[in-house]
Amino acid sequence: MTFRLPSAIAPAVAVALLLQGCAQPLTIAPSDAATVLAHRTITATNPGLPGAMTVKTLYYGSGKDIRRPEFRDSITYRTGTVDASPYARMEPPAAKSRKKYWGYDNTKFPLNARVWYPEGTGPFPLVLVVHGNHNMKEFSDPGYAWLGELLASKGYILASIDENFLNGGIRGENDARGWVLLKHLEVFRALNDSTGKPLQGKIDMTRIALMGHSRGGEAVAIAGAFNRLPAYPDDATQKFNFNFDIKSLVAIAPVDGQYRPAEQPTPVSDYNYLVIHGSHDGDVSNFSGLTQYNRFRFTRSGPEFKSAIWMHRANHGQWNTVWNNKDNGSYSVRALQLKALIDGEEQRRFGRVVIGGFLDATLKGMEDYRAIFRDYRSAGDWLPPTMYLTRYADARTQWLATFDEDVDVSSGTAPGVRIAADSVSTWKESDVTTRSRTNTFRSNAATIGWNNTPAAGADSTVARWPARVSISVPDSLRRAWNVDARSALLFTIGTTDQKPGARKVPRAPRADSAASDTAKKKPAAKTPKPPAKKPEKDTIAPDFSVEVEDGAGRVARVPLSALGAVRMPIESYVYRRRGRDKAQFSTLSEQVMQTYSAPLSAFTTANPAFDPSALRTIRLVFDRKRVGAILLDDVGLTRLP
Repeated sequence: MTFRLPSAIAPAVAVALLLQGCAQPLTIAPSDAATVLAHRTITATNPGLPGAMTVKTLYYGSGKDIRRPEFRDSITYRTGTVDASPYARMEPPAAKSRKKYWGYDNTKFPLNARVWYPEGTGPFPLVLVVHGNHNMKEFSDPGYAWLGELLASKGYILASIDENFLNGGIRGENDARGWVLLKHLEVFRALNDSTGKPLQGKIDMTRIALMGHSRGGEAVAIAGAFNRLPAYPDDATQKFNFNFDIKSLVAIAPVDGQYRPAEQPTPVSDYNYLVIHGSHDGDVSNFSGLTQYNRFRFTRSGPEFKSAIWMHRANHGQWNTVWNNKDNGSYSVRALQLKALIDGEEQRRFGRVVIGGFLDATLKGMEDYRAIFRDYRSAGDWLPPTMYLTRYADARTQWLATFDEDVDVSSGTAPGVRIAADSVSTWKESDVTTRSRTNTFRSNAATIGWNNTPAAGADSTVARWPARVSISVPDSLRRAWNVDARSALLFTIGTTDQKPGARKVPRAPRADSAASDTAKKKPAAKTPKPPAKKPEKDTIAPDFSVEVEDGAGRVARVPLSALGAVRMPIESYVYRRRGRDKAQFSTLSEQVMQTYSAPLSAFTTANPAFDPSALRTIRLVFDRKRVGAILLDDVGLTRLP
């Protein structure tokens, strides 16, 4: 008996079978979370859990919005409109069609927001969150209720800002997104003084954080820059007078460089800064926010810090419950490897912990939570069981070597710092590339490779002197920086799959007679070279020793693996179609790198005779793995609280 599919169904089945044949098998890097996250060391309350305060909500808006009834019929406060035309520029056809849909153009953008706030007298810290680009008819601002409910229960006011009118098919509008955020801060300043209204006197305008997602993530950096500028960089006739007391910026899977003030990367400094990104982001496929992180500067000593966190198996959209796992819209089911994603609620659990902890640390001064960002292992079971890569620096850090200031590999960043390498196979500086084929993170690092394989010949069984890199700490810097047992060494390491060749042993010069005899011989016929073999890839993570030496020559060592997880590059397959990841990206892993924090007290534990206040030299000794290569960046000393 022959079974035939109905004619209407057969084509769909054929397409499904074709797609299945083109799909690559599900490939997920094995997780080490069971070991790495096994020992939480923070004893404070989990910052990702709800607080005890009763949560209330309200809306404010224009009262005239034809597409958003909540901002028309349910508002507690009526707000005006703003002329964003200098910042949100549109071609006439686009402007006309958008005005037809929204009922207004870029000269009359509304100031709409949904607000979660705690019951109580306050004053409470203020947090604004803004979405990024999406289908403008599928409104994005409700998607952060999970943050609003959490933060309000913990004693924050959170407003999710409506900028859906900037979504859709327009470009170059991120300066407008940042400017509109600052106009909302003007609204809250007025609400704080609104007699007889729910938020009167409850808003602490000295403790403000801005948070954004995707293009909104870049917008918060732009707002941070605009906040301190006297005028718009691209048209100084547009005057600014913001100067709000913004303490912290949070960027969730941001883009970077969509807006360039005066054709320069957006300069941001002296805020607290957190950026998070997922390995399986199907929209912003590179960790673009790491570029902003790298150029973020602290120009003075203070309590501020910056952190970047990469989360394995997180995507772009699950930070927003409207977007969810559709990073490529309706095409996502066919295009993206959705089965590789971490559960959406788990992804948001991570967001609750790190965003809650970051705001508690930077707006409420709860120093215990800073440990999450120096060493994420300290959060242990608070975090979903997956893998993380983290970067960290603070305004107290004094840099010995950032590898960005010149092309001399032997010079450090601070005056008098010298870098030396002994018995290495590779030693060079270069920009760190993203996984795309054309972009970099615009930050140099040193590539250091070693091969301690015994030399061939009679001494082939004799262990070789392990390769090492040394960084000096001049006496004048050590005294000026008050280095002592409360100091910590910070350094950033990226692992690679390179296997440098054996060290070359210099040949002894030939005797003259031998050279003369050789010259008389006829040259041998050339034989064709065999085809070059592909370099063998390394598969073992490069653990090594971190060594310090004091002025009296006393040495202490700690293995890198005692300071944090040491892994080979983590590969991620974002797309469903076989071969697309390899075609799309130059590499399946992204060189995010990992910052390690080594308290100098850990070295006195290893050798009680070592004197941190007399620190003279820092070394990386490649004694725990015979062959390997790493990237080294951002070596400095900071002061622990």
